[in-house]
Amino acid sequence: MERLENYFSAWVLKYRAWIIAATLIVLVVAGNGLRYLGFDTDYRVFFAADNPELMAYDAVEKTYTKFDNVFILLAPKNGDIFQPDVLKLTEEITTDAWQIPYSRRVDSLQNFQHTYAEDDDLIVESLYEVSTSLQADDIKKIKQIGLSDPLLVKRLVSVDGRVTALNITIEFPKVSPDAELREVVAKTREMVSLYQEKYPTIDIYTTGISLLNNAFVEAGENDLTFLAPISLLLMFIITLVLLRSVSAVVGITLVVIFSDVIALGLGGYAGIKLTPASISSAQMIMVLAVANSVHLLVTFMYSIQHKVAKRDALLESIRINFHPIFLTSATTIIGFLCLNFSESPPFNDLGNLVAVGVFISFCLSLTFLPSIISYMPVRVKAADDASVERLAKFSRFVIRQQNAILVLSVVVVAAAAYAASFNKPEEQFLKYFDESVQFRVDSDFANQSVGGLFQLSYSLPAKGKGGISEPQYLKNLDGFAQWLKSQPETINTYVLSDTMRRLNMNMHGDDPAWYKLPDSRELAAQYLLLYEMSLPYGLDLNNQVNIDKSATLLVVGVKEMSNVELLNFEQRAEAWMQANLPASMQTVGTGSMLIFSHLTEKNIKSMLSGSLLALLLISLILVFALRSIKIGLLSLIPNLVPVVIGFGLWGWLYQDVNMALASVVSMTLGIVVDYTVHFLSKYLRAKREKGYSTEDSIAYAFTHVGKALTISTLILSAGFGVLMLSPFALNSDMATLTTWIIMIALVVDLLLLPILLLKLDKDKK
Repeated sequence: MERLENYFSAWVLKYRAWIIAATLIVLVVAGNGLRYLGFDTDYRVFFAADNPELMAYDAVEKTYTKFDNVFILLAPKNGDIFQPDVLKLTEEITTDAWQIPYSRRVDSLQNFQHTYAEDDDLIVESLYEVSTSLQADDIKKIKQIGLSDPLLVKRLVSVDGRVTALNITIEFPKVSPDAELREVVAKTREMVSLYQEKYPTIDIYTTGISLLNNAFVEAGENDLTFLAPISLLLMFIITLVLLRSVSAVVGITLVVIFSDVIALGLGGYAGIKLTPASISSAQMIMVLAVANSVHLLVTFMYSIQHKVAKRDALLESIRINFHPIFLTSATTIIGFLCLNFSESPPFNDLGNLVAVGVFISFCLSLTFLPSIISYMPVRVKAADDASVERLAKFSRFVIRQQNAILVLSVVVVAAAAYAASFNKPEEQFLKYFDESVQFRVDSDFANQSVGGLFQLSYSLPAKGKGGISEPQYLKNLDGFAQWLKSQPETINTYVLSDTMRRLNMNMHGDDPAWYKLPDSRELAAQYLLLYEMSLPYGLDLNNQVNIDKSATLLVVGVKEMSNVELLNFEQRAEAWMQANLPASMQTVGTGSMLIFSHLTEKNIKSMLSGSLLALLLISLILVFALRSIKIGLLSLIPNLVPVVIGFGLWGWLYQDVNMALASVVSMTLGIVVDYTVHFLSKYLRAKREKGYSTEDSIAYAFTHVGKALTISTLILSAGFGVLMLSPFALNSDMATLTTWIIMIALVVDLLLLPILLLKLDKDKK
């Protein structure tokens, strides 16, 4: 190995000009792929194409209308929607909403298709047409219907009459998804802004699936355009302050930029589309590329300070750091590649992009960086580094206090392991966005007033064409709807049986005694046909009844719930259907939030397998690379302890573990191993090559790698720490826990690891 290291270091400096030229060629060719690196605007990107829950969701959409929508809420400051100005605004937005691109249907209080009898005729008409012609009695009637009709109350009208809503169904052609979404959102915001200015006494809120997709896009763009530059700047300031060399900072800057451009360019060629979850790969590559370069530069600067010639200092730095940088890069790559166990493709992309970026930074830090540094002036004062003596003193302190530190470490780890048991795989999806995001504010308001994004849909099949008119089918359908209404989580239901009950009453002279389901198939079919023929364009029953009338869609709006609560609700509903409905009617629920709930549960289980594989592979690599089963297995302790303490802190402070946090174990295993590898490589070099005792070898490791580890920790913590400011919880939570674990890993490697070596790798007598 030593012969290979000597040969490689000499080869790098001999062909440094060719290495720089080759790097620039690769940069240009790979960078061309950036133009293919788009941004996916559909939340479906979080699901694999063969995800069974997504397939069921898409099947329901194909049968009925699309679930993509814009949901607009009107909340007058005086708390009463049944006022002329509110009814006028509702009418105006209902008309203008058809101008939103790709709108297919608009439902509101104004165009609600109210039915009533007139002699022997069934009249179907909008609840009101022209708001300016309404009299006090008309408004009173509108209020009575709005607060009593089950198809309106708790759906488009709040139960207290303080909020009304409009639902605009959007059907995207998906020719250019990103442009189409931006077009819809821009038009919606423009319309809302105009009406908000025109009606200052009425608050207007917007939410819906289309706004959810857009919130994902804006969260990712915010991280890339705002947080990434801050992270880069902060890392370079830290590097400049600690290394005190402009040349070193310039070299690191080039490595970081080149690693990012090449990795993301290759991702573009591979057809990867960035998402809010994978866009943080750019920042992670930057952070890890800096960490790789720091070790080589710290060793190089140390030699320069001790009057070693520049070329010899570079040769020695490459030789000494080749092995540990190779190992740390390999373990980091393994950790990120194990994100492919995730059930969510964006996390697969994140892992693959960062793995490629780490490999590129490994190559550049050992070839391009020393090559470019060899041509640059390096001005460093020839003097002893004061940090070396401080690290030497600290190593003696650790050796003297080894028993006390060991006992304290055991207590801390035991307490952390206990606190980690508080964690639970639970998350609330709207809390993916913090309260600085307007979508979150508006969605919270929607859920608190009329219900918002949390809906479950059940497509219940009947026996044959026209089977939905069978009295027994309607009875079973209504029974399920009534059970759903009785559940504490339910806000509203949208079901055909409510319409049929009202039509039956209408056809019997609006006699309330006939507000019940028709008792014959013929009557039900006639009512339905008559009703459909009376509906205006755009307000047909396609959102509730399939083409051949062999199935209907029941939609239930529920309160905001965590994924666990939503899955429990679904299980109760399925249990009720199995006990009370014929087998031919039994179905499964679907909905945007429900499929996310299933994904979270699956993802945590799959990432557990990925983390175990990462641990196994990293362990085997360390045993082989360190040429010692004992040292290799011993290294697992300082690698696992930071993860245990990190999750212990999380369990103590937060408890809820989302699907991004499920990926942290695999990621951080690869990162924190870096510290252990660098410390052990210096320890073993002192013991094997120099014949030092265990205590002297520990002191050697402290003085030769302690500074680099500290700088790496500061840089990694700064890089990931900035991502903690992201308004997107999947990124900020992941960054928070990762930053904790990285900082804890440094403490563990400077305190616990030396003591383990003292206890388990004693000098032979």
